[in-house]
Amino acid sequence: MVRVGVLGGTFNPPHLGHLVCASEAAAQLGLDRVLLTPVFIPPHKQASADPGPAERLELCLLAAAGDERLEVCELEIAREGQSYTVDTLRELRARAPQDELTFILGADVALGLADWREPEAVLSLATLAVAERDGTARDDVVARLGQALPGAAALHFFEMPRIDVSSSEIRRRVAAGRPIRYLVPDAVAERIRRAALYR
Repeated sequence: MVRVGVLGGTFNPPHLGHLVCASEAAAQLGLDRVLLTPVFIPPHKQASADPGPAERLELCLLAAAGDERLEVCELEIAREGQSYTVDTLRELRARAPQDELTFILGADVALGLADWREPEAVLSLATLAVAERDGTARDDVVARLGQALPGAAALHFFEMPRIDVSSSEIRRRVAAGRPIRYLVPDAVAERIRRAALYR
């Protein structure tokens, strides 16, 4: 049995916060690998200044390179259309029924899980791993999901160091001509520079 973490997102662009989250989940939860899974079209928000799914996929491949625990999952990009977690988990389960899936999300996102497409199915397909962040208490997540989704009782929490970086901040810095080194992997920064992304 292989323990596989799934970390989805727009990754527009991927930054060190994403990588630290994946790394901490792998270390604290004993995951064999974590799949960075970029969406084709996010269902709940518009991807601002989106260079396109293929470019975001390439940025994820560059971000994951060199870390044997990280892989990039192309399922949502290949499937096209709006990306729903339940569809991705079902496809991963069908491809490797013996794998144990863990879906990784931030505490702030976990609070809204009940509004996702087929949240009960998400819980049946994967264990939920919630990254604890300042401002969202563990008790709040447990209470909210416990009320809306009784099957969410077995949540796994892991500690996430505070890293104040976001994709939107990276895009703003690039547009303003400010440096992004040390906020994203060097290969991602170089790709953004060479392809003139977010300018």
